Amino acid sequence: MIRLDIFSDPICPWCYIGKTRLDYALETRPDHPFQVHWHPFQLNPEMPPEGMDRRTYLENKFGGQEKAVKAYLPVIEEAAASGVEINLEAIKRTPNTMNAHRVIHWAGLESKQNAVVDRLFRAYFVEGRDIGENDVLCDVAAGAGMDGEMVARLLSSSADASDLLARDMDARSKGVNSVPTFLIANQHVVPGAQPIKLWQQVIDDITAQLDADDVQSGTPLQ
Repeated sequence: MIRLDIFSDPICPWCYIGKTRLDYALETRPDHPFQVHWHPFQLNPEMPPEGMDRRTYLENKFGGQEKAVKAYLPVIEEAAASGVEINLEAIKRTPNTMNAHRVIHWAGLESKQNAVVDRLFRAYFVEGRDIGENDVLCDVAAGAGMDGEMVARLLSSSADASDLLARDMDARSKGVNSVPTFLIANQHVVPGAQPIKLWQQVIDDITAQLDADDVQSGTPLQ
């Protein structure tokens, strides 16, 4: 298997679009070699723990409502082109995502990261739920097959919070400055929400190289 590390934030629309495209490419290549691991990257590391009003956040970030609307037009267009369901009007608050990243981390211990990430994106971008709220996170986790009560107990503590923060800072120190960022085999960086065809080509190239290596080493092909 080839390790595919993904640096992402569950309130990043391009991460949502990028994951949808990658998932489609993986579905079309069921024998793909990737083993996917999700990593924390907070778009707003200084966000208050309680989050803030979405409209206020966007206007402050982009310099007014008109500029905020303009900034999100490419998101709306690319989501539509990729068949990604998105309902920006449903989003009322922009959350602090540290606890969401903690849940993603715990999901990884149970091999449920992909399901949890999917549900977080849907909860935020489609249902307009505040994924900074512990009850929402517990519901998301339970829906992905995790123990909701255990997640609630962990969220009520500081379990793994310092570790997740350190991983976020480490990614930034190594050059990750936007998300999504994909790291293939700890060597090749692929930034942004890449087209489906690019991922299909990457998978085909890696598979061909693995097959060639097997032939050279004398290992029978499976």
